[in-house]
Amino acid sequence: MNTLGKTLTCRAAIAWAKNSPLSIEEVQVEPPKSGEVRIKMISSGICGSDDHVLKGELVVNFPLIPGHEGAGIVESVGDGVCSMKPGDKVLILIIPQCRECDACLHPKGNFCYKQDVLPCSGVMLDGTSRFSCRGQKIYHSFRTSSFTEYTVVPEIAAVKIDDAAPMDKVCLISCGFPTGYGGAVNSAKVTPGSTCVVFGLGGVGSAIVMGCKASGASRIIGVDINEEKFPRARALGVTDCLNPNKLEKPVQEVVMEMTGVGVDFAFEAIGLVDTMVAAWNSCNNSYGVCLIAGLAPSDAQLSLEAPKILSGKTLKGVCLGDYKTRDCIPQIVTDYLQNKINIDPLVTYQLPFNQLHEALELFHSGKAIRCVLLF
Repeated sequence: MNTLGKTLTCRAAIAWAKNSPLSIEEVQVEPPKSGEVRIKMISSGICGSDDHVLKGELVVNFPLIPGHEGAGIVESVGDGVCSMKPGDKVLILIIPQCRECDACLHPKGNFCYKQDVLPCSGVMLDGTSRFSCRGQKIYHSFRTSSFTEYTVVPEIAAVKIDDAAPMDKVCLISCGFPTGYGGAVNSAKVTPGSTCVVFGLGGVGSAIVMGCKASGASRIIGVDINEEKFPRARALGVTDCLNPNKLEKPVQEVVMEMTGVGVDFAFEAIGLVDTMVAAWNSCNNSYGVCLIAGLAPSDAQLSLEAPKILSGKTLKGVCLGDYKTRDCIPQIVTDYLQNKINIDPLVTYQLPFNQLHEALELFHSGKAIRCVLLF
């Protein structure tokens, strides 16, 4: 059937309001406008940022279709699109790369000004939505919305990848893997023989561990309140596991005692102010580097002891591993295909889209590093 230029009807998960169960509905997906692409989704990971959206911890507009970590095949393209064509395999990108704004043009910048995360408008670049259900407009999530059989994204928020890519797994390279692995390898530049601590051993935290190990870290301390994650974390490279709820002292004090001087690199992959402060206070006061990869609630404020900043340690935020997404993500896929990196251990469950609620239960239970939905 020729679908070009036509509105499609497909299944999608809709959050009608914050803290409401996702409802799988029939939605109408309009054709792409100028500078946009419509994508048939093949797989989507469930990321912690999606959970923040559903809980209303980020400022978003409801009703919306969540999801942002996705892989699919281009169904059609709008006017002016030249970097991909129908039939191409692509990853969608929560952080686009317009290649025009200050962030994109700066050698070290990657937080494109045309992103729709902070804040999230829920609409495309022209201010309108491509989704509707029961005659009502449905908002996009981060201009990606991967919990749907078809989605529409700006061309700058998608990138063509190798035709050989296994589409049931590479969705992780859309967000979680580069955020974590890149945070260690590209942003922090973890050094051989260094000591590291990782707060949060979910999908992003596990990828951070992989990056620390690949960089030659001699000691990797993993911190999580769910001890079911510890065996997998050890298999990925964690040398010591800590459950803050079972410690007699604050976790940062324990880390300081374990290392004597604090860690060289601390990573926060949860998005909570308390763990951000704990990560900061776990660092060596003179040269430690603390990287924040977790997305905090919109109204959260971070408070640190100001005098200790003077000692020389560094606090840095990192998004998508500091990678310029359209330039760098395809190479990560190629590295995976060439066995230079291995994302397979991060995919702990794969479930069909109609088992979305079971997948969310696995996510909330902590039994999954990444649960991937298959369409």
